[in-house]
Amino acid sequence: MNETSNPVVSLIIPAYNEEKRIGKSLEQIFRFCNAQGYRYEVLVVDDGSSDDTVAFIRRRFGDEKQLRIVQQPVRGGKGAAVQQGMLQGQGEYLFFSDADLSVPIAMLSTFLSELRNNCDIAIGSRRAPGAIIEIHQPFFRELMGRIFTSLSNLVLGLRHSDATCGFKGFRREIATELFARQRLHNWSFDSEILYLAALKGYRVSEIPVTWRNDKATKVRLWKDVIASFLGLLSIRKNHLLGKYR
Repeated sequence: MNETSNPVVSLIIPAYNEEKRIGKSLEQIFRFCNAQGYRYEVLVVDDGSSDDTVAFIRRRFGDEKQLRIVQQPVRGGKGAAVQQGMLQGQGEYLFFSDADLSVPIAMLSTFLSELRNNCDIAIGSRRAPGAIIEIHQPFFRELMGRIFTSLSNLVLGLRHSDATCGFKGFRREIATELFARQRLHNWSFDSEILYLAALKGYRVSEIPVTWRNDKATKVRLWKDVIASFLGLLSIRKNHLLGKYR
């Protein structure tokens, strides 16, 4: 294998104050990826954490040559962290995953196969036939997620069963094009990327995932829900103003 070639896979992990739980996730990621036989990189994008997330990662995983840490000087939101990682990733295929691995890292193989053979973008779905929810979110949060996806489909003319699942994969050239045009950094950024993909006519596959809720979520429910709903209107406005050209 040519050590100077680009990695096959870039895995982007947005992180905000993840000192207490990212260690376990990175252990699983490195163990899984080291067994795959292809070159890869892991980009942890720290979103202006106020705890010792970065220091902990460097202390615990500093010898991992596949690891890169990207630091945002101030908190910009999950969408901003994902955007930075996607634009800096060097892999042929780029993925992003939540830091808590709500979707097991082993599912990366299914997503990679789908991208190689059938589609341009692969998105996880907790609602597609075959999905397994091992631990549900609290009822109201799960309901809000369903309502948001329905509104996203209605307002943006999309047809997805789950817009906000935190595991998605892209072919490199498509990730570069879409995330360079991204303008929203709150939780509605997923819908913005899917809307841009629809405008370009890219093939999107929904993959049913195994999913486990983590109680230590960083979602600020009412604030993030309201901002995300308003974000859908911003997407339409940005399109009408020609900001996605």
